[in-house]
Amino acid sequence: MIRGRNLGQVERLDENKVSEEVTHAWYKGAQPQHPYEGTTDPSYTGFDSAGHLKGEEKYSWCKAPRYAGQPFEVGPLARCLVGYAQGDKNFKPLIDDFLSKHQLPATVLFSTLGRTAARALETKLIAEQADAWVEELVQNIRFGDTLTWTRCKLPAGEAKGRGLTEVPRGALGHWLRIEDGVIANYQAVVPSTWNCSPRDAAGHRGPYEESLIGTKLANLDQPLEILRTIHSFDPCMACAVHIIDPRTSQIRKFKVA
Repeated sequence: MIRGRNLGQVERLDENKVSEEVTHAWYKGAQPQHPYEGTTDPSYTGFDSAGHLKGEEKYSWCKAPRYAGQPFEVGPLARCLVGYAQGDKNFKPLIDDFLSKHQLPATVLFSTLGRTAARALETKLIAEQADAWVEELVQNIRFGDTLTWTRCKLPAGEAKGRGLTEVPRGALGHWLRIEDGVIANYQAVVPSTWNCSPRDAAGHRGPYEESLIGTKLANLDQPLEILRTIHSFDPCMACAVHIIDPRTSQIRKFKVA
C-alpha cells in the first residue's frame, strides 16, 4: 500500500490494522471494530426537516473502513500504483509507456484521469495474460486437477478465519468467527465500502468525498465533473441497500435451514 502519494515507499499489509467505524453511518456503535468483532446494528436517523442529509450526524448506510485509522482507496488505480512503485515487470513498462505517450508526469495518476486510465491499462494487462492463465488451467485438468471448490468441515469448538483477495473494484475481505460448530459472526468489507465510506470520528473523508474536494465545475446546472469523478471508481452500492420495517425500525431477519 502507498501512503500520502509517496511512490518511493510501499508498505506491506498488516490485517490487524483493519477496522470499521460508524460515527456517520446509520448503525449503532461507539468505537472502531475489527471485522472479526464487527456488528451490524441499524440506527436510521433519517433526513432533516427540509429533506436533506444530516451531514454533521449520520448520513450513510456505508460503514467507514480504515487502515491504521486512515482511509484508503482501493481498485485498479491502487493496484497500478503499487505495481508501478515496486517496479513490477508488467505494470512499470505499461504505465511508463502511457505517461510517455501523453507527456504526463507520474503525479497525474492521482486523479480522475489516472483512475480511469488505470482501469483501461489493467484491462490491457489482463487481456495479454489471459491465454497463459487458460493454458495453466488446461494443464491442471490434464493432470487430474478438476476441483472447483474446497471441501471443509466447520470445527466443533471455537475458530476464526478470513479470506482476503482482489476483485475488479478493489480489495475484498471476509471475516468469520465460529462457535460450537456454527458461524457466530460474519463480516464482509467490500471495495465500494472502502471508497464510499463517510467521514470517521476524526473527520477523515472517504475516497469518494475526498476526490471531489476542489473540483471545478464548468456549469453549476450540469455538474458533469462530479459524475465523471465518481464514475471513475465504478461504484457498486448494493451492499448499502437495507430493508427496514418502517413501524419498528428493525431490519428484516430470515432463518435459512
